[in-house]
Amino acid sequence: MRIDKYLKNSRLIKRRSIAKEACDRERVFINGKPAKAGSEVKIGDEVLIRFGGSEVKVRVAELKESTKKEDAASMYEVIA
Repeated sequence: MRIDKYLKNSRLIKRRSIAKEACDRERVFINGKPAKAGSEVKIGDEVLIRFGGSEVKVRVAELKESTKKEDAASMYEVIA
């Protein structure tokens, strides 16, 4: 699954266009490497997102094409 779509479906980032922009500005990393919007993410990957002065690091637990708001948190587990 593309990282921009994953970030939107997991509700880590609100809109796919914002997820793409974050990738373009090198604020999203997959396993320590900068991610482009089209980069593939798979179960077990570690994703780091930089929001201004803070960071969120998560491990991919599930990949879903679509999800409800209540189930979005099951797609990842927060590491730090």
